[in-house]
Amino acid sequence: MQTRDILGVSAAVLAALALPAAAVAQSAGAKAIVDAAKAAGVVGEQSDGFLGIVSGGDPAVRAAVAEINAGRAQVYREAAAKSGATPEAAGAAAFVTTIMPRLAPGQYYKPNGGGWVKK
Repeated sequence: MQTRDILGVSAAVLAALALPAAAVAQSAGAKAIVDAAKAAGVVGEQSDGFLGIVSGGDPAVRAAVAEINAGRAQVYREAAAKSGATPEAAGAAAFVTTIMPRLAPGQYYKPNGGGWVKK
C-alpha cells in the first residue's frame, strides 16, 4: 500500500474510531476483559487490525474478543466506504496508525506474516 493510500485510509479510520463506543459495538465489560487479557499476555493485536488469542483464553475472553472484533469490522467497513479502500486495508492502516502506537510495553502484537511478538 502506498503512503498516500495509507494516509487516506488512516484518516477515514481515525474519523470512524471517533464514533461513540456504542457505534463500534464494544461494551465496557468486553473492553475490561480484553484489557486484562492483553496485560496478562492472553490477547494481542494483529496486523490486520483485529484482536487475536495469543494463548489460552477462557470463553469470556473469547466472547469479548469476538465482540470487539465485530465492532472493529464495522468501523473498518465504514472507513473503507469513505476512503474507497477495502476493509482489509482500513484494518491494516488502523494497526499501523492507531493500534501500535497505543500498545503498552509487554503486550503482544502479531506482525504481518509473523508470530506473536512482545512489545
